[in-house]
Amino acid sequence: MPCIHCLVSGRVQGVFFRASTCDRAQALGLNGEVRNLPDGRVAVTACGPQAALDALRQWLWEGPRQAAVSDVQCTACPEEAGFSRFEIA
Repeated sequence: MPCIHCLVSGRVQGVFFRASTCDRAQALGLNGEVRNLPDGRVAVTACGPQAALDALRQWLWEGPRQAAVSDVQCTACPEEAGFSRFEIA
C-alpha cells in the first residue's frame, strides 16, 4: 500500500487544520496521522489507495476555510505498519 509524508506550510496551526485533515483522510479511507510541528508546519503521513492519496494531497493545498496554505511538500515513504486508522497525533 503506498504512503506519503507531507509537510504543509502557511497559517496551518490554530485553524483546525489537524481535525479537518483527519476528517478528510478518514472519509477517503486512509490510515495515518497528522501532527503539528514546532516550526509552525503540519506533518501528514497517509497510507492507502493512490487515488485517495492524490485527493488528500490536493485537499492539503486548500485545508479548512481559516487556513492559508503557502506550500505543500509530499514525498513517498515506506508503508507505516503501525497505522490501523487515521488519527491526530
